[in-house]
Amino acid sequence: MSATRAETDFRLRDVALSAYGPTIVSSTGYGAVMPVLALRARDLGADVSTAAAVVAALGVGMLIASLPASALVARVGERRALVGAGLVDAVAMVLGAVAGSVLLLGLAVLVSGMTWTTFLMARQGFMIDVVPFSHRARALSTLGGSHRVGVFVGPLLGAGLIAVAGLGSVFVLAAAASLAAAALAWRMPDLGSERREAQRARGHLGVWRVLAQHRRVLLTLGVVVAVISASRSVRTGLLPLWADHVGISPSTTSLIFALAGAIDILFFYPGGWLMDHRGRTVVAVPVVLTVAVGALLLPLATSAWSVAAVVVLIAVGNGLGSGIVMVLGADAAPVEGRAQFLGGWRLCGDVGLSGGPLVVSALAALAPLAVACVAVGLLGLAGTAWTAYWVGREDQRIRRS
Repeated sequence: MSATRAETDFRLRDVALSAYGPTIVSSTGYGAVMPVLALRARDLGADVSTAAAVVAALGVGMLIASLPASALVARVGERRALVGAGLVDAVAMVLGAVAGSVLLLGLAVLVSGMTWTTFLMARQGFMIDVVPFSHRARALSTLGGSHRVGVFVGPLLGAGLIAVAGLGSVFVLAAAASLAAAALAWRMPDLGSERREAQRARGHLGVWRVLAQHRRVLLTLGVVVAVISASRSVRTGLLPLWADHVGISPSTTSLIFALAGAIDILFFYPGGWLMDHRGRTVVAVPVVLTVAVGALLLPLATSAWSVAAVVVLIAVGNGLGSGIVMVLGADAAPVEGRAQFLGGWRLCGDVGLSGGPLVVSALAALAPLAVACVAVGLLGLAGTAWTAYWVGREDQRIRRS
């Protein structure tokens, strides 16, 4: 009865500042820096391919830090991990602002990627502790939505700063945002302290041991996470190429993607409500299916309006699926070794995020772009079937338990 009362009385607004404040602030800095990383590298003398490598260093940092960050969170807890990640990222962003070489800038970006994955993992763990299961999907979809809000606002603030104070000022903004996020995180309750003390007394579980114990989940639902993440990365990899292919100007392409960002924000809470009331499948499937259908439709889209229609279709699915990766991870995570498991979960997502653009690049190199679009669409349909089957089984497990 007490659990039921806690779920009934829970309100998201009661934990809004501690739950979403650090994410919005940190994501604003992240969103401000992302569009100018390549430009900063070019200012330091990098050629186009080297500038692209600097941008890619962010994803590399996230990928290599997934498992070490999980071990860190398991030992020090979510609050300390969030504070530490914010402080280290602030130093990295200051380094990016004053860097006199491309190598130093690349190092700063790599470290920032490592802190970002630590931040995201710790945020997810905190939300699992503070939110009852009945509100989990809404809470985590709102967490994903708060990230989208920050990424949407950040470039607007960055553009204003660049006009006044130059390119380096954006990195200073990101450093200030990371410090502010760390300060907000310091005010959070340390909810997992008793669990960590008990685990310390028994001996900390190794990351590889936890992953081995839950390998079946990671090889089924973990692949779902990789599929979802790859589908999302296709939007940013394939759609701009097609827009350029059909002669749409960069400014118009930017406006189309701004529209997609607004739709993402509009749909994140309805998606969370659907997951809490209708299960995870009803949201997980559209994330992948809309990308598959959109890729199949792209060869027919030859104008700005038709490309925008495809982008809107994909954005609706992506917006509804805000937080779906975190929700599935929270549902599947064990009580013992949760942080270590979430590190493996995060790694699955990072593999999909980095692998999706590579698939697009390989297909585009081997075939005309229209054929590559169809191939991506067919792969997406296969991914949709895998997602529907395994997430459907997870929904059945949740209903039984």
